Formats: sequence, C-alpha cells, structure tokens
Amino acid sequence: MSILLTIVLVVHVLAALGIIGLVLIQHGKGADVGAAFGSGASGSLFGATGSANFLSHATATLAVVFFVTSLALAYLATSRPKPSGGVMDSVTTQPAPAPAPAQAPAVGADKAGSAQDSKANEVPK
Repeated sequence: MSILLTIVLVVHVLAALGIIGLVLIQHGKGADVGAAFGSGASGSLFGATGSANFLSHATATLAVVFFVTSLALAYLATSRPKPSGGVMDSVTTQPAPAPAPAQAPAVGADKAGSAQDSKANEVPK
C-alpha cells in the first residue's frame, strides 16, 4: 500500500508543479492586443492562438490529474486498517510477586521497647 501512496504522491506533486509552470507561462487577456501590433506572437511554434489553446488544454488536463490524485490521496489516507482495541491491549502483564511471609516476633522481645513505641505514636491533647 505504501508503494501506491508514494506513486500517487509523486504524480500529485509533479502535477502541481506543472500547473504552476503552465500558469506562469501563459499570457494574460491583455497580451492578445500586442499580437495585433506585430509583437511576434503570430510567428510562434503553435501560431497566433495555437499556443494559448495548447497551454490552456495542458493546464486543464493537469488540473484534472491534480484533483484525481487529491481524491486518491484522501482515500488512501483514510482506508488504512485501524488496529483493534486500545493502546493497553498490546501490553503484556506479569503476575504480581507473592507477598513476603509475616515474621513472628522474636522470643524474649524487650517489653520496654514496645512501650516506648506505643508512647511515640500517641498524639498529645
């Protein structure tokens, strides 16, 4: 699919550049008056009006190619397969480690130490 997308994109850019070039080459409506006074346009390759017809037809053809490739690019951009599910569906989870066993108090524990701990936890009133 990416090869087709690349080909359509290259044709699209070339058509755009061709349209730009052809529009810049064409003469405006006021240029026809200059040909009547001998500016040399009648001696061109396509004749007095042949170049205008050729350039306008070439521009129209490239415009059609540009619009078709625009539609093709829009279709190719929206027709890509979407991955199912969300982002977290691809995450693998590991089982949680087992909790450590509770330790029994040592035999002969100091009772004075536990009394101090309980006094430390008391909140003064």
